[in-house]
Amino acid sequence: MTTWEYATVPLLVHATKQILDTWGQDGWELVQVVPGPNSESMVAYLKRPKAG
Repeated sequence: MTTWEYATVPLLVHATKQILDTWGQDGWELVQVVPGPNSESMVAYLKRPKAG
C-alpha cells in the first residue's frame, strides 16, 4: 500500500510556476491551491509517496 507525505507551501502570485516547478522536481504532486492570508499569496497542498 502506498503511504504519502504532505507539504503546505506558500505561493507568491508572481512566482507560482517557478515555485511549483521546483517542488515538482523533488517529486511533489500538486493536490490543491487555496487563497492565502492576503491577496498577494496562495497556499499549495502537495503530496508524494513516502520513500521506503
